Amino acid sequence: MNTPRRTSLLPVCLLPALVLAAFSILPSHSAPSQDDSDDIPPLELFFQAGALEDADAKPALEAISRSWRDSYTAMLVELSGPTFPEIKSRLFRFLTKQTGQFFGEDSQRWLRWVWKQPYEPHPAYLIFKRSFYKIIDPRMVKFFPPATRSLVRLDEVQWGGVKVNGIPPLDHPENIPASEADYLKDSHVVFGLSVEGSARAYPKRILAWHEMALDRLGDTEITLVYCTLCGTAIPYKSVVGGQHRTFGTSGLIYRSNKLMFDHESNSLWSTLLGTPVIGKLAGSPLKLESLPIVTTRWGEWRKKHPDTTVLSLDTGHERDYREGQAYKRYFATETLMFQVAERDRRLRNKTEILGIVLSPYATGAKEQPLAISSRFLKKKPVFRTELAGHSLTVLTTRGGANRVFKTGKERFQRLLRDDRVVDAGGKTWKMTEDGLISEENPDRVLPRIPAYRAFWFGWFAQYPETSLIK
Repeated sequence: MNTPRRTSLLPVCLLPALVLAAFSILPSHSAPSQDDSDDIPPLELFFQAGALEDADAKPALEAISRSWRDSYTAMLVELSGPTFPEIKSRLFRFLTKQTGQFFGEDSQRWLRWVWKQPYEPHPAYLIFKRSFYKIIDPRMVKFFPPATRSLVRLDEVQWGGVKVNGIPPLDHPENIPASEADYLKDSHVVFGLSVEGSARAYPKRILAWHEMALDRLGDTEITLVYCTLCGTAIPYKSVVGGQHRTFGTSGLIYRSNKLMFDHESNSLWSTLLGTPVIGKLAGSPLKLESLPIVTTRWGEWRKKHPDTTVLSLDTGHERDYREGQAYKRYFATETLMFQVAERDRRLRNKTEILGIVLSPYATGAKEQPLAISSRFLKKKPVFRTELAGHSLTVLTTRGGANRVFKTGKERFQRLLRDDRVVDAGGKTWKMTEDGLISEENPDRVLPRIPAYRAFWFGWFAQYPETSLIK
């Protein structure tokens, strides 16, 4: 088993039982009023459509067909996941007849199609989500309280194949000095983070099995989230709005990007945006503060930070932590595990890019995203660009590690092997994790800004308006 336990099916085929359970789970107000019943099919009919016997399902499907809307497709696709083959075939035949689309039993193609349609969900769609996910894991109910607010299309929220914290976060994991990390080779991939002068490496081979690390560097509590599906590792400060929030893995995804939740409010947060998108906090001004991180090789990180600590293999969990074992097949192909509404063919799905998001200087102006191909940056180790009115310089080491700095009018020409960079005037600057420091005037520092590696498809799915340099 080289992939954490993601699956598109429930552990057992339980849809017939689900139909019965749905009636006890659905609140009494889930059905529309009598005046609206001809226009909106009661929610119970969708669950009844998954009955084991055709004779029981047929009246429900006939009733749904009389007031059909294409937006109902997502509900039947979700119900088709954990069922017997004959029930799944029935549901997809019904969808083909109602929509005129021919996608067979390819649930991901059906979803991609419905995501292109206007979002006109069933009035009780939130209740459907809560009822359906309750059967997968009763703890998921808390993510969809009555009348909760959602900033994203609920039909794009999918079950990621695991239960709540089914991919267990690391909670302040044990770390060891670099000298004791004999399990790592110089070529192994690590995510390097430095906070308040404390450097730590998070090996990809460990983090891929957990996708989240709650940790502390210096006096700063952090939440490091690694979305293996979209290839992005982002560290956030855990304190937001003056409150420490403890995050976990919801088991749900949005546009192939994991949704995390905070235990304090049970709101669902986008791990790529750092904002709550569903629940009590959705629509609030809260936004997690991200920190710079670098994807690099252990040998390069250790050389630059000889005092670094690194995660121990003693995580308290039994996993195959060998290099390249987690998600081995997924990383080796262009195939997606979960589809997204839109893809951009300018790059292949899993081409690595460096993603940057900045706000213009104007107050209240919208953030602007930029993606730069990692292959492009490797050919241009010193690359200057503009984003949202900011002048940036991206420095890329021989090992392929990218760091981005706000450099204003300063222009740089060469990156030396000893992590110094030469400006247009021939003066040298030292590259650190916090900024570029002038060797002539150490009080002059050009700040580093957060930037993250990502798979192109995952970045584009979250930022379809992104600029691209390739």
